[in-house]
Amino acid sequence: MNIVVVVMVGVGLWGVIGGAEAEESPCYFIFGDSLADSGNNNQLESYAKANYLPYGIDFPLGPTGRFSNGNTYVDVVAQLLGLNGYIQAFSRASYRDIFYGVNYASAGAGIRDETGKHLGDHTSFRGQVRNHLRTVSYMLNILRDENRTAVYLNRCIYSFGLGSEDYLNNYFLPQLYPSSSQYTPEQYANFLIQQYAQFLQVLYNYGARKMVLFGVAPIGCSPYALAQNSPDGTTCVEGINSPIEIFNNGLRSLVDELNTQLADARFIYVNVSGIFQNIISNPLALGFRVINSGCCRVGWNYIIQYTCVPLQLPCSNRTEVLFWDAYHFSEAANTIIGGRAYNAASTSDAYPFDINRLTQI
Repeated sequence: MNIVVVVMVGVGLWGVIGGAEAEESPCYFIFGDSLADSGNNNQLESYAKANYLPYGIDFPLGPTGRFSNGNTYVDVVAQLLGLNGYIQAFSRASYRDIFYGVNYASAGAGIRDETGKHLGDHTSFRGQVRNHLRTVSYMLNILRDENRTAVYLNRCIYSFGLGSEDYLNNYFLPQLYPSSSQYTPEQYANFLIQQYAQFLQVLYNYGARKMVLFGVAPIGCSPYALAQNSPDGTTCVEGINSPIEIFNNGLRSLVDELNTQLADARFIYVNVSGIFQNIISNPLALGFRVINSGCCRVGWNYIIQYTCVPLQLPCSNRTEVLFWDAYHFSEAANTIIGGRAYNAASTSDAYPFDINRLTQI
């Protein structure tokens, strides 16, 4: 993180802080995996990178490390929050940026530390929490007031999109990871939820009070899974989706548990799986003509077989495809997921309420 901690803060920075403090939710902190990564892996020794075309072909800044043609779902949420521009990746955030929030998400990251290790370097959930504690330290050094820092952080939105890599790049890779032979799906989900809760408790201790837990999408419906395991190339793979739903149900229950235990905080669950199922049950009504294949050509990397081949032309109907590559969503899909997380289109989209309501509490 390229931050210079200063003792005497310039007038310009105080203007930034003062303006942000006037907002309902002055900042947005993002924890997650490749679905939310905005470039934290770019300088790492990792196979999990998206800093080349055709990634970012429709993004104003080009290929930044986002695993999509344009906005990710957290970009959509940030825009709906009315924040200043895009939330900067931790790897390049300045001392000004941190008062609007930081994106810590890292492709390959899981709740478990060993998840995705075969992909190379990345920042696990544990590492992302550690990086946030550094950010809090920087803010405290700038504001020089513990109470003011705490009050500021209490009003920020914290979102979490983790768990998918713990299945895609751990549990469902028995040739590399022993977890599926060590744990039943129920045991594995419970183990993940317990670790998840521990990290949320740490963040609570450092000022987090408004937390959004995004569920895991049905990986068994991704083009990658369909090509590998679907009998007809269109039917979702239940053997993949069922264990994930056990995790999602546990995550929703965790929201109830934490809302009871930590009464001065608010936790919500975003039903990404439900939103996704709603899309594929009636795709044409939502503008999607292709839901079972990606827009870009994939398969170039023997380590990751679901990312785009560099510098190849993608499909032209990018607003009509659900998936960008063989795993990650298109901007069109991210717009719906982020939009319904912020303003729920049905009572099942977010529980117990949506992000918009969370900002007002």
